[in-house]
Amino acid sequence: MSTAMSFAADTMLLSEVTAAVKTAGLTLRDRHTPHARGVSLDEVVAEIHANDDAVLDVLREPLLRARPGSQWAEDELAGGALPPGEWWVVDPAEGNINHVHGMEDWAVTSTLVRDNRPVLTVVHLPLSGDTYTAVAGGGARLDGRPLKVSAKTDLGAALVGTGQARPGEDERTFRRIGDSVADMLVNGLVVRVSVPATMQLIHVAAGRTDAFWQFSDVRSGLVAGALLVSEAGGTVTDLAGEPWNTGSRDFLAAAPGIHAAALKVLAPTA
Repeated sequence: MSTAMSFAADTMLLSEVTAAVKTAGLTLRDRHTPHARGVSLDEVVAEIHANDDAVLDVLREPLLRARPGSQWAEDELAGGALPPGEWWVVDPAEGNINHVHGMEDWAVTSTLVRDNRPVLTVVHLPLSGDTYTAVAGGGARLDGRPLKVSAKTDLGAALVGTGQARPGEDERTFRRIGDSVADMLVNGLVVRVSVPATMQLIHVAAGRTDAFWQFSDVRSGLVAGALLVSEAGGTVTDLAGEPWNTGSRDFLAAAPGIHAAALKVLAPTA
């Protein structure tokens, strides 16, 4: 299929995916409470799995049906390149840990990845009703309004962010996160450290924040934001400055005017 034909097909698919994600979002919204659920680790994990299962029950089949021949990436915490073809990379509760602790930073995300590059994404925030969408080559939007990344050119004026990708990362990764935060605190204006990645990346795409980096290849937390930021005019690479894809081992999405400076600051920990 030609690039033009793929773009047309992806654009037609977007409304169907958006409807499926919004419907799934109702399930997750109905499960939300303003208080934390679970005290022990086992109880918290059980709540997280219950959220995932409830959303996937209403989201998986509509997405697979919408794109015949597509496949499903089963493990939302998995990283690395996928086999060739089209894959749905979905996080049924992106920011699940926030959801079960009664906070509001969570979303439902669905991204179609073709040959290891995201080509269509929907990120829906059920509490606010905001829906971020992008099709490769067609721009990024919030509820239909075009998004554009920040115009900043001075890292010293930048609001930037990072966070951990999953529990139980190795100690070296945690120390890299800490060292990179210290370096950015020296060179940037303000550093936000929070989860999940997608909730920071939508702000980069919208120009509210200026950069986000992560020492991780967890696909589900990066593919949606990578497409949104790039389609909003941002620069998305690994920490060596090479174009990012799902096989990359780390990640940086930034406004073009500060990308090079951010890479330089992060180089010692990359």
